[in-house]
Amino acid sequence: MFATQDDLSSEQITPKSSPILRPRRMRLNTNLRRMVRETNLTPDDFIYPLFVRHGSDIQQPIRSMPGQYQWSVDRLPAEIKRLVSLNIPAVILFGIPEVKDACGSENYNPNGIVPRAIRAIKDIAPDLIVISDMCFCEYTDHGHCGIVNQLDDEHFTPHLPTGYLLNDPTLELLAKASVVHAEAGADIIAPSGMIDGMVGVIRSALDTNQLQHVSVMSYAVKFASGFYGPFREAAESPPQFGDRHSYQMDPANGREALKEAALDVAEGADMLIVKPALAYLDIISAVRRTYNLPIAAYQVSGKYAMLHAAAANGWIELERCALESLTSIKRAGADMILTYFAPDAVRWLEGK
Repeated sequence: MFATQDDLSSEQITPKSSPILRPRRMRLNTNLRRMVRETNLTPDDFIYPLFVRHGSDIQQPIRSMPGQYQWSVDRLPAEIKRLVSLNIPAVILFGIPEVKDACGSENYNPNGIVPRAIRAIKDIAPDLIVISDMCFCEYTDHGHCGIVNQLDDEHFTPHLPTGYLLNDPTLELLAKASVVHAEAGADIIAPSGMIDGMVGVIRSALDTNQLQHVSVMSYAVKFASGFYGPFREAAESPPQFGDRHSYQMDPANGREALKEAALDVAEGADMLIVKPALAYLDIISAVRRTYNLPIAAYQVSGKYAMLHAAAANGWIELERCALESLTSIKRAGADMILTYFAPDAVRWLEGK
């Protein structure tokens, strides 16, 4: 039983007497603090995002994300070996295509940038888990996450506004691309467009093509957040018109998050993602309490950039604040954290 203030007499809580309950006993020194620590970060918690592009000998810095790069496939081996040496168990891939078009056709091209990167990574580190972020925003010339309603397109739907993301035609492309990426060697497909029915159609396509072993990690709860800005530079994927509010969730909604998660669980999702993480710790906690599936959370580019910017100005300690933010995500209930801090966090945790 925990003692409450009502359980204590006025004599026990008066400043003139010695307190009976002393929580500070458990903070006496570093070793004792470690022994009673409730939440511990380890390398096993981290998934590291990688941006891959066509070309050779490319390690192109991402201006708004210090320490992050776009990589050509031939430069991946050294980076993958570094991640393996740090015991980081998984990477998630985002591709920058050579050519963009209205339907994002490179995403389902077996020789597209992500399938090529998957094969290269598996040649280097067959046990490293490779997750394919399954969306079309990087691949389309309009920057939206699938087929949009356009007058000259075969999918044009008169009763919907021009530029509206068409749900069911997009599902067909998601299924097609997921099979291509899984056949290239992806261990996990992670649909991220918040397209209704995306988990079910991907699961069906994988199973039909004898890819039952490939998992689906759904971005089940993805908000239309203002914290994605640096990512859009990194993936070269800003919308050319409008925004993504018609398919990503309203940041004000919590109950809807559980509804979205329920739909993806029913369709066969193996794991769920909440994105972003830090502004939505309450959502992570609610999803964790409701479902027994593994829960991942994405510490997005804007949070990473903000911490780096504040540290560069001398306002915060980067290591301390980054680890504190990662701990809060795990404490909220995340089993896995997609974070650009992964390599640094492993070194910091090991005291290097």
